[in-house]
Amino acid sequence: MSGILRKRKAAALLGAALVLGSIAVPLLPAKNAAASEPVHVNSTLTSEPSIASVVEADKPAVVTITSTMKSDGPENASNSEMDEQFRQFFERQGIPLPQQQQKQKGRQNAVALGSGFIISSDGFIVTNNHVIDKATSIKVTLDDGTELPAKLVGADPKSDLAVLKIEAAHKLPTIAWGDSDKLKLGDQIIAIGNPFGIGTTVTSGIVSARGRDLHSGPYDDFIQIDAPINHGNSGGPLVDLDGKVVGINTAIYSPNGGSVGVGFAIPSDQAKVIVAKLQKNGVIDHGFLGVSIQPVTQDVADAIGLSKAEGALISGVNEDSPAASAGLKSGDIVTAVGDSLVRTPKDLSRLVADLAPGDKETLSVWRDGKSKSIEVTIGGNENGVEHAAAIEKDDVNRPSIGVGLANITPEVREQLSLSKNTKGAVVASVDQDKPAAEAGVREGDLIISVNNKPVANASEAKNAVGEAGKSGRKSVLLQIERDGKDSFVAVPFSAS
Repeated sequence: MSGILRKRKAAALLGAALVLGSIAVPLLPAKNAAASEPVHVNSTLTSEPSIASVVEADKPAVVTITSTMKSDGPENASNSEMDEQFRQFFERQGIPLPQQQQKQKGRQNAVALGSGFIISSDGFIVTNNHVIDKATSIKVTLDDGTELPAKLVGADPKSDLAVLKIEAAHKLPTIAWGDSDKLKLGDQIIAIGNPFGIGTTVTSGIVSARGRDLHSGPYDDFIQIDAPINHGNSGGPLVDLDGKVVGINTAIYSPNGGSVGVGFAIPSDQAKVIVAKLQKNGVIDHGFLGVSIQPVTQDVADAIGLSKAEGALISGVNEDSPAASAGLKSGDIVTAVGDSLVRTPKDLSRLVADLAPGDKETLSVWRDGKSKSIEVTIGGNENGVEHAAAIEKDDVNRPSIGVGLANITPEVREQLSLSKNTKGAVVASVDQDKPAAEAGVREGDLIISVNNKPVANASEAKNAVGEAGKSGRKSVLLQIERDGKDSFVAVPFSAS
């Protein structure tokens, strides 16, 4: 049992401390120090400046948020979109959620505690969406203890951000936005919030990682920090040594529901754009392009003559989508949206999501060995269309990358209900000691293009691979259909 208990892990959205209990803290006597020479400590570790001035300036602008929601049954408790996305992510890891974050039964009114910060002296406040989701009433407690009712201005579940408004008799203290893009691993940061509802608390630490993806939406680009944050810290500011907001504390990952030094914050450069839209319009209608995308590996870059392994490789284009109307194709690599570079698929997702339906934007696309510009009108429909794939095997041809190819026979079309227009070469076998196997090619894959040139049968596929080898490139790019989805696989040529 102890082994199982040691392996139990939990993860929680920080704003859901619904029940407060007493906490027993053992006091341990200090050990007697043996008589010895004084310990000499590296002076660089003891000469760090105090953060007291930063705290003194920022703490008055940090607030506690109390959300009351009707809770007639478990179906109404803590089930915001972002909550569910975080829940699903951690459940996929086999990690249970702590008791505070599980559904509350039998409560007429559930109360969630969170944090927030004031961004304008007339009372606009930023917090997490999951702190106020489904609230029937929201109360804000200022640093001086003043309690004020709050109105929800707007919320965006996809980014887990919300904006509140309070009316005060005087101008309120504020915190300014900082530049999260300048954060580097090891930079010192400060978290301010109200963990467990015990009162405003300050913790400090460093940036542990950047770009953490929790698979919760297009804005997943979390800053990982080791500053202790807990339930109730959600929505509170993460500030740098200049006292400016570089992140919004949002989630923790821990074995017991408390902090173990693994926290996540939304970068300020993302948040301030969304917050500005919520302040202005109250809602956000995210942009939609209508493509499936994947990373550009070095092998993919080598196969298509791209100098750097950067960008978002389009593996599929949805029918009747903005991408299809603009003429984007499978095999295109998007390298920029307007003036913003696209280095990863996540960059493209975020840049498109930031646009509004109806916006016109120019995409820089790498196609057929050169860059071109394509203008696209952004849409708002997020329902994509998936295409059927074809699999089976017949006559075998063997390109040099180590696969056996087969044509699609009438029997295969009938068996798999393929349309008459389905063309390609089916992977009939894969040599396990050849490059194709290492690249992830499987029996049953349907190769529909080679180096972005469509192939109709096994012979065309074999010849196209051969031509790619003769051209002097290090690898060949295969477009594959598998399980109803398109993807690209770059297969290096064998040295032998």
